[in-house]
Amino acid sequence: VAKKRQMVEGQGRVLFVGGNWKSNGSIGFCKDIINNLLNKLEFDQKKVEVCVSPVAIHLASAKALLSDNIILSAQNISPFGDGAYTGEVSAAQLKDFGVNWTIIGHSERRNYFRESDEIVATKVKLALEKDLNVILCIGEKLEDREANKTFEVVERQMNAALPKITDWEKIVIAYEPVWAIGTGKVATPEQAQEVHEMLRKWLEEKVSPEVARKTRIIYGGSVTEKNCTPLIEQDDVDGFLVGGASLKPAFREIVDACMKVQKQISKCSKTSMIQKK
Repeated sequence: VAKKRQMVEGQGRVLFVGGNWKSNGSIGFCKDIINNLLNKLEFDQKKVEVCVSPVAIHLASAKALLSDNIILSAQNISPFGDGAYTGEVSAAQLKDFGVNWTIIGHSERRNYFRESDEIVATKVKLALEKDLNVILCIGEKLEDREANKTFEVVERQMNAALPKITDWEKIVIAYEPVWAIGTGKVATPEQAQEVHEMLRKWLEEKVSPEVARKTRIIYGGSVTEKNCTPLIEQDDVDGFLVGGASLKPAFREIVDACMKVQKQISKCSKTSMIQKK
């Protein structure tokens, strides 16, 4: 935590906890979890941001019910603008509706719907053009990790998006190893840190040291209340994109774990200031 304080302090990296509901939940569930869990979360927005991504048809209900301190995000946007694209929701339409965030490039979109790195990059471009914030998902499959190609895969995915990103302050990178999503398997804290550190070095080399310091890199992949603490204590892990656990009371414990680390960081900072005096 002491080293994490040095990484985060003064760099504007507020921790980020996103809940991706995927294609889950009825309207009744939506109302229940918002009223009885999300709106009762206790956290400091200056230290931790909390975001929720319901299925598209529940965005309106969620928007009406959510407290102002919870960010509302879409799970996806169209790779096109407005027009004759049946079944799609454009970035402009989300912005017009008052939704200011979207997930892009989730592995389930890449795998099940054959979204290439190029399609993901196009979506990032369209989102930023309409002033949306983006949770950009990247990550390797099991065969990539076993072949020691993890860095190669995530670098390829980031290189594709790089020319399309015009405002890094609107980007949160979500590293989600595909082999850990919905499988119950989770990357060890050391495995997560290794990739997050590599991504931060990539940002420093490809963009700028300032962007590397300020960009939040969060982890996703079977995050639960039981494994989140050692993960969030890693130097370069700035939060989580939570799947299944975001549908349960466990989501509160994940948010609490992030707040606890931030309080420890603040305590270390105050102690350091006193010692310097």
